[in-house]
Amino acid sequence: MDAQNPGKKSRFVKRKNDPVPVPALREGILNGNRSSLAKAITLIESNAAHHYEWGQQLLGEVMPHTGNSLRIGITGVPGAGKSTFIEAFGEMLCNKGHSVAVLAIDPSSSLSGGSILGDKTRMEQLSKNPKAFVRPSPTAGTLGGVHRKTNETLLLCEAAGYDIIIIETVGVGQSEIMVRQMVDFFLLLAITGAGDELQGMKKGIMELCDAMVVNKADGENKRLAEKTRRELNQILHFLVPATKGWGSRAYTCSSLEKRGLSEIWEVIKDFESKTKEIGSFQSRRSIQKKEWFYTMLKDRILTDFFLHERIKPYISQFEEKVKSGGLTTSKAIEELLDLYKQS
Repeated sequence: MDAQNPGKKSRFVKRKNDPVPVPALREGILNGNRSSLAKAITLIESNAAHHYEWGQQLLGEVMPHTGNSLRIGITGVPGAGKSTFIEAFGEMLCNKGHSVAVLAIDPSSSLSGGSILGDKTRMEQLSKNPKAFVRPSPTAGTLGGVHRKTNETLLLCEAAGYDIIIIETVGVGQSEIMVRQMVDFFLLLAITGAGDELQGMKKGIMELCDAMVVNKADGENKRLAEKTRRELNQILHFLVPATKGWGSRAYTCSSLEKRGLSEIWEVIKDFESKTKEIGSFQSRRSIQKKEWFYTMLKDRILTDFFLHERIKPYISQFEEKVKSGGLTTSKAIEELLDLYKQS
């Protein structure tokens, strides 16, 4: 029976040798059970076709319980101290009574396929906090896979009752754009140094952020951090705002000394309040749902094409023809698509 509607039969179908108790996962998630949430995310991240089906059934059941969190994306240049900042920031939020889920997009080893950043280890204290949930998500080298799996993991965390979702990016350009499409507020971490803090930080990335924070503003570095903050504000002043009705500004903080974190949280709350008042918060969520629809549609079409029984045997043949020069790329694609349409 459906827990939400006692008189309604569950849509989940028990299959022979089904290793995943999907209804139990649903109940566990809705009750805030972290073990159930972790198992559900593993199901979502699986590349097995039958796991994909179960994962989508699970998402459909918990969807009415999603959308109630504040979604924050955090990125930054190498060495900016993203994990240290997130741990300190997350601990502060937990102490304020919030429940925090951290999804760290982790580049995967090309040899083992496993996560190599180890964010859960680097955020050891936050991981132990009963009001926090930290989950590294290996990319397996495919940003498209990151978009789908991270977005679905975000929804599961919301259904489990986490009211603040933080997504950390690896800082490789394209991943920032994808995360921007999933979050409400986008924070960019910088470090000190006249001009050096912009190394690897493209103007396009700065235009995505709703605020910048100069981290490590402590000790002898405090004065340089303030100087960097002023320089960044001068640059941000001339950029197109990332969010309608909101002007991006730069701030300083020290994750080690826990200074400036409350001010940043006040900025984020102010952002939420103002953008909800003028409607841009809801508008962004609506646009993100539209983008998510097309992303999922393209992903499903690609999967269907490459796994199609009639197409799979021919792909390598056409690949060899293109490599040998016996067939142009355009012609090979045209013939493959014809085969697909005929089937």
